[in-house]
Amino acid sequence: MINKSKDIVLKPINKESVVQQVIDRLTEAMISGALKPGDKIPTEMEMSETFGVGRNSIREAIKILVYLGVLEIKRADGTFVRNGFTDSMIDPMIYGIILNADESYVELKEFRELMEQSIVRSAIKKSTKKDIELLHEKYKVLESVIMEENTDIARIFQADNDFHDTISEMMHNSLMIKINSVVRTLTYSLRLKTVTFMIENGSKQELLDAHKDIYEVIKNKDFDRIESVIHASYFYDRI
Repeated sequence: MINKSKDIVLKPINKESVVQQVIDRLTEAMISGALKPGDKIPTEMEMSETFGVGRNSIREAIKILVYLGVLEIKRADGTFVRNGFTDSMIDPMIYGIILNADESYVELKEFRELMEQSIVRSAIKKSTKKDIELLHEKYKVLESVIMEENTDIARIFQADNDFHDTISEMMHNSLMIKINSVVRTLTYSLRLKTVTFMIENGSKQELLDAHKDIYEVIKNKDFDRIESVIHASYFYDRI
């Protein structure tokens, strides 16, 4: 006996783009709530019979959704809608940006600036005293490596990353942290290029001051300065 949630999923489909249509049907069921996180999806045989397509097509669609992190296979139990967010759910976005680099790059930079404003705003709202103390420690490390006589750009860049990663973690939101990590990975080369340019062109203090302003905005819960401080910390136009 097929229950009501299966009835919503199991409707005949046309032959064109069979695998994609199976994926779409399952996705629609999850979006509508017919299939919820943790639910077992209909068996290959049930879907094959109702959709009127071969089990190979069903199997291929399931394989794709498993790869995307939407479904998970539990041996001997069946296939289930995954509970929670997984890293692999972000992968298609990464590949899409990489494959459309020329079109995506400017938009990605704009998105990163807007996202960092949101991150700082969330960090102000959710940060604890311990979070602020840790961020101060990360700032002091950055200050130390930037002001060293023998400049080590690799160490400066690592300290810069640690500072921004700490702000991201202050949101206490795993999904936002992951998305921010993806964006920072995609802009890695540009960020490294920017830090290198600032150091090699005698702008150490300016680079440090930009991070100090971000720290102080968070520490002082200064919402009004978020946009201007984040915008001032972006030196892309100089390189």
